[in-house]
Amino acid sequence: MLLAGEPVIYRYMEYRSSEQGRADLYEQLARIGKVVMHPKRIELLDLLCQGERSVEALASASGLKLTTASAHLQVMRQARLVETRRAGTRVYYRAAGEEVCHFVGALSDLARARLAEVDQILRALDTDAHGAERVTRGELLERVRAGDVVVLDVRPREEYAAGHIAGAISLPLEHLEARLDELDPTVEVVAYCRGPLCLLAPEAVATLRGRGRPARCLEDGMPEWRRAGLPVAAGAGAWE
Repeated sequence: MLLAGEPVIYRYMEYRSSEQGRADLYEQLARIGKVVMHPKRIELLDLLCQGERSVEALASASGLKLTTASAHLQVMRQARLVETRRAGTRVYYRAAGEEVCHFVGALSDLARARLAEVDQILRALDTDAHGAERVTRGELLERVRAGDVVVLDVRPREEYAAGHIAGAISLPLEHLEARLDELDPTVEVVAYCRGPLCLLAPEAVATLRGRGRPARCLEDGMPEWRRAGLPVAAGAGAWE
């Protein structure tokens, strides 16, 4: 036989259990937040959304010491945002899933929408990153199929090899000036890189326009193109 107070005590205990459950759920979400508290971890995630890389390559691309890059990657691995594979003595990292790259893209979109400082930084860099008209993915796809545009992937070659817009030419930004004369001066160039906050493509466009070449940027970058299900190729380019 139940005493008068027992149902009340049971409901209270159930509530406490539910409250703890919610707290535990938010604690798990906070694990992701702890990763993106550091700007270099966001940069590393952005790099990994371009393709798999070794620890050494990630350290070089992000300007970190090897031990520092490795420590950041361990934090990201503990949060299950990255995965690894070993090849001999080298360890290679990759984004743990497409949802990780969706998260990085959403974080970028949120920052551009809510933080005026992002817009100010892009303006201060004095590149084409902010104000110039950009080519939409749909327009670029139509023009690639029509063959009336040159698409330049100005990311590092290993990122191009991991995945690029089908039909794009690999021409990393640091080699653009030296190989500019190999581009048809009468055909418009559309350059792209890692995404809307990446400055490699805007810098390439600024260089091309400075030499009197018609050029624009893609509206975003390779991760967004891939997520949209548009044609992607892999492997080294013809300009190696």
